[in-house]
Formats: sequence, C-alpha cells, structure tokens
Amino acid sequence: MWLLAMAIFAGLKWVTWRKVRGKFPHEAWRSIAYLLAWPGMDAEAFLDSNRRAVKPASTEWVWASAKTIVGIFLLWALARYVPQPLAKGWVALFGLVLLLHFGSFHLLALFWQSCGVVAQPIMAKPIVSKTLSEFWGKRWNLGFRQLAHDLIFHPLHKRIGVNAASLLVFLVSGLIHDLVISLPARSGYGLPTAYFLLQGVGVSLERSTVGRRLALERGTLGWVFMFAFTAGPAFWLFHPAFVLRVILPFMKVIGGL
Repeated sequence: MWLLAMAIFAGLKWVTWRKVRGKFPHEAWRSIAYLLAWPGMDAEAFLDSNRRAVKPASTEWVWASAKTIVGIFLLWALARYVPQPLAKGWVALFGLVLLLHFGSFHLLALFWQSCGVVAQPIMAKPIVSKTLSEFWGKRWNLGFRQLAHDLIFHPLHKRIGVNAASLLVFLVSGLIHDLVISLPARSGYGLPTAYFLLQGVGVSLERSTVGRRLALERGTLGWVFMFAFTAGPAFWLFHPAFVLRVILPFMKVIGGL
C-alpha cells in the first residue's frame, strides 16, 4: 500500500513541479521542499517567492497539535482495546487519517507559513461543509483537488461540460484509490471506484434543477445530503478486506496491536 501510494504521489508531484518550475523565479530550496517536504500539489503558490504567507495564529498550532495527539491516541492506545477486528481496524484507520492528513500535515503547513511560504492545509475543516460540492471542492484533500482541477477538470470542462468533467475527476480518483486500497488487499476491486462515482452522481444531482428545488445546495438538508453521501457508503472506500488485510497488519508492524 505504502509503496503504491508513494510512487503515485511522487510521480504526480514531479508533474506539477515541472509544469510551473520555470514560470516563477525562486530559490532552489523551494523546489526541494516542495518535492520532498510538502504533501500539497499547489506548486505555483509554493514556489512563487513573490507571494508571502500570513504568519499563523497560535491557536492554529494548538488545534493542529491536538488533532495529531488524538490521532496518536486512537492508533497506538485505543485501537488495541477494541475486541472486534473490523472495528479495531476502523478505529486505527481513523487515527491514522487524523494523525497524518488532519494533524501532521496541518503542522507542516503552519511551519511553511511561518517561513513565509504559501502552503494551505490540505484538509480545510470538511465537517463544516454545507454541501457535497463544498466538501469535495473546497475542503477535503485539497492537494488532490488542486491536481485534478489543473490536469483534468480545467482542460476538459469547456469541451465536455462541467458535469462530465467532474464525473471524470471522480472516476480517476476512484481508480487511484482502487490501486492503493484494493490491490494490496487483493479483494474489493471496484468498490472505491464505485464510491467516488457515487460522489460524482451526488454532486451532479445537487447542482441539477431537482437538487436546487430540494435545496440540496444550502441549509440543513444540504448538510444531511453531504453527510449521507460521504459517510454512508464509506465501507465501499475502506472495505473490510482492506481494513483486515492491510490496516491490521500495518498496526502490528508499528506496534499498535
């Protein structure tokens, strides 16, 4: 899993770096830092030395540290006391995501911001999303969102339409997750792709005439619609085979069991 994830990540980082490296005068350390010490994909903002980030507030450091600590607690403390294997794996998985994507990566963003580099956290409080479109477009994994927008959506949306381009983005995301999740588990093929295609259908429905009439783009119903689509079928994305055959063995390796 980690080998596949890092290989895909490294390849995509290289593509984004090569695309903009000559457009902005910048110090060599920025390129090195972008390639090796930053999980985001917004190479233009990171490399442009003419753009300066605002110093982060102390509360941001506290919040990022708290998420990191809770992730560590879930992964190395709480999970070992959960008796049911599948539930144990889910607790560990939640802890891992909290530790990395929400905690450590947020701390890293704050570090680069303190150095004046424009580096936005890749997770922008997704729980406060009011709609499914906001969740995927503005708050969840902004690194991949930036990449997908630059390489897939932006070049195609005028030719094939916004809905088709958006659905293609979700399809590519699903295939990548299938490669990283289902292939190492040797089972569950197609479930992550189905999950992301469902998200694409949900976004299209939200933007449709019917969706607007049902007020899916705002208010309480919009939030419920977002939560139902993202959390409801989450077992398609992180299916049991992945949790039992990849996450639990990984926990044993790192001492979580």
